[in-house]
Amino acid sequence: MSIVPLDPIGRPEAARAVVEAKRRKNLTWQQIADELGRSRVWTTAALLGKHTVGREQAERVGKLLGLDDITVDALQLPPVRGAAGVDTSEPLVHRLEEIVQVYGGAISELVREEFGDGIMSAIDFEMDLERVPDPAGDRVRITLNGKFLPYREF
Repeated sequence: MSIVPLDPIGRPEAARAVVEAKRRKNLTWQQIADELGRSRVWTTAALLGKHTVGREQAERVGKLLGLDDITVDALQLPPVRGAAGVDTSEPLVHRLEEIVQVYGGAISELVREEFGDGIMSAIDFEMDLERVPDPAGDRVRITLNGKFLPYREF
């Protein structure tokens, strides 16, 4: 049984509904990704409101999670990106920011040394996350893989 809100909702409310339904149904992000035929990272980001979700994808997720039509419609709204869409008080997000603050300059210098003057795309981009067993405690490996885009002279 789904609860139908009286008013339309936005992407942040749809994301909260997805997370709650996922928890209630005891599903993993991988199971949801498998239903969509997408990666776990992309699926999670998309359903948290960071990527465009098409009608077919939204309907499949809605059926899997038992979401109401208003939430399924909200999943198809434009994504919410940038600082406004991130809770920087969340401890893991805060640590990722700290990594960029400490190592961002070094990464930039090393990419420039290896590839030349340019940037790593976050559009033509893939990311993966995996558990790495370690006797001192399991570790998290995050792989960021973006196309190098050189700055051009004009």
